[in-house]
Amino acid sequence: MAYDEHLGDRIRQILKSKNVQFYDKKMMGGLVFMVNDKMCCGIHIDKKYGDSLLMAKIGMEAYETEIRKAVCLPMDFTGRPMKGYIFVIPEGFDLETDLEYWIEKALEFNKTVE
Repeated sequence: MAYDEHLGDRIRQILKSKNVQFYDKKMMGGLVFMVNDKMCCGIHIDKKYGDSLLMAKIGMEAYETEIRKAVCLPMDFTGRPMKGYIFVIPEGFDLETDLEYWIEKALEFNKTVE
């Protein structure tokens, strides 16, 4: 099962509309968008969930608030959630405004990381 290519195109369009320099690369069976040579957001196929999930690197401060939302899951590859990363289920990014919200969260955090 491949990641959702349409979602990849939607993310590219949002990044371009914000004049963000980025590149994408296939990683871990999904697609990751790199901004400032750092992982910013991406798409992951979750076998347990059975669908493409949006991954966003938002940092611990935002994570504490956002993880409480019903559309969010901890980013967990190995049995231990990765700190500061979040998965968003499709219902959380179906609308363009929702997807843009998560991309903006990831971009905000990306600016703070050395």
